[in-house]
Amino acid sequence: MEIRDLKFSYGDRAFIQGLNVHIEKGRVTTILGPNGCGKSTLLNLIVRQLKPQGGDIFLEGRSIRQMTAREISRKIAMVHQQNRAPADLTVERLVQFGRMPHQTMFSSRDEEGEEAVRWALKVTRLEKMKQKSVGRLSGGERQRAFIAMALAQKTDILFLDEPTTYLDIYYQMEILNLVRQLNREYGMTVVMVLHDINQAMQFSDDIIMIKEGRICYIGSVRAGITAERLSEVYGIRAVIHESSENHCPYMIPLVS
Repeated sequence: MEIRDLKFSYGDRAFIQGLNVHIEKGRVTTILGPNGCGKSTLLNLIVRQLKPQGGDIFLEGRSIRQMTAREISRKIAMVHQQNRAPADLTVERLVQFGRMPHQTMFSSRDEEGEEAVRWALKVTRLEKMKQKSVGRLSGGERQRAFIAMALAQKTDILFLDEPTTYLDIYYQMEILNLVRQLNREYGMTVVMVLHDINQAMQFSDDIIMIKEGRICYIGSVRAGITAERLSEVYGIRAVIHESSENHCPYMIPLVS
């Protein structure tokens, strides 16, 4: 996926200003940056839920301007930060809605779709909860259910907009380990927005750091998150260490 000279404004306010991004296939890319810097806006522009004022986005070499919403939904699945569903809807029925991009008004029984739903429930460990209503799920179970709905689309690309928001640390790690599994075992390209810098360092291959609608860094997570760059992007003092347990880098913010 390639983004060229992307521009977007909210009213008279220029918000995203000439973004150029290349997203590598088969990797986990995390978008980082302060609140209001354009992270979620960028995801919504890529899936055409927002319309850019300039530039273009290419998916597998083709401009998304030339693609229908259905075509994009067959390529990219997205889980938003806030997701809504009727409380009495069962988990299985929710996941079945993920098949809508593949259905037509003349669709009959879809064995491929049924298998996709079974697979999505299995990989998110929701098989035993499929008849449970969405309203009775915990926060972590609910997030897995919406991820399962996205997985039922059977796309190669998954977008997650702040998937760990409102979850306690157990469910945050559960979701992020699921992201790692989807990437490593099933080869999915994952692009997600996170606020937790240490989680981004542990679960990402690449990062995109944004400040005020402009790219500050694109590349490997190890090279990208430095004390200098954290000061530049977030205005904080921090030190970077490496875990003796798994050799993963982590940062410790310092009191000014």
